[in-house]
Amino acid sequence: MNTSSAPTLSSSLEKGRPVFSISPFTLLDFPDRTGCILWFAGCNMRCSYCYNPEIVLGKGKRSWGHVREFLLSRRDLLDGVVFSGGECTIHPQIISFAMEVKAMGFEVKIDTNGSRPEVLRQLVEEKLVDYVALDFKAMAGNYWKITRSDLFLAFEKSLEFLLSSSLRFEVRTTIHSKLLTAGEIEKMEDWLREKGYTETYYLQHFNGDKETLEDLGKSQKPVLNQNDVVWRN
Repeated sequence: MNTSSAPTLSSSLEKGRPVFSISPFTLLDFPDRTGCILWFAGCNMRCSYCYNPEIVLGKGKRSWGHVREFLLSRRDLLDGVVFSGGECTIHPQIISFAMEVKAMGFEVKIDTNGSRPEVLRQLVEEKLVDYVALDFKAMAGNYWKITRSDLFLAFEKSLEFLLSSSLRFEVRTTIHSKLLTAGEIEKMEDWLREKGYTETYYLQHFNGDKETLEDLGKSQKPVLNQNDVVWRN
């Protein structure tokens, strides 16, 4: 891992507290890598099943200076850094943040809802990201119901860009039976395949063991006809 000195952000970009919290270690969130997670505050969607309401609705608690100190202490110990949230791409300094993390010698993974395709493109084209996890919330007709946003076309542009790139990425969907039926999930997978996505489509069933943005109650895991999706616990 490169341990050369990393450039730091100017004082004007140091202001504010973009990060809500840090998970110091993970073996699950960055495929084949040891990593940590930076939870960026704020989001441009309001998914009722969201299990990070305090991050989505709250304000950041950690400055980038604090984050830098933590990351510098983890060089040669971790392989990568996950930018998650909330929605990390809504932060205007995200490019500078990724640039600094890469300069420290870490790989970068972005968890995103795909609502900022222009930011995603810049991250990829400037080689500031090594892996992307793209959340597929719903088809266009259900997008507002799930996300309380009209950002489906932006998500579609992000997917199409990633498909045209050589970057490793995955598509994943969180499922609550009150929001998505088995038939709707199968239509989502069919649409993905028609778009040209040939990799694993990951499904995560809502388990309700954490506080969520809205109280949806229990969810029944749907029975799907497709055999080429993977459920994650």
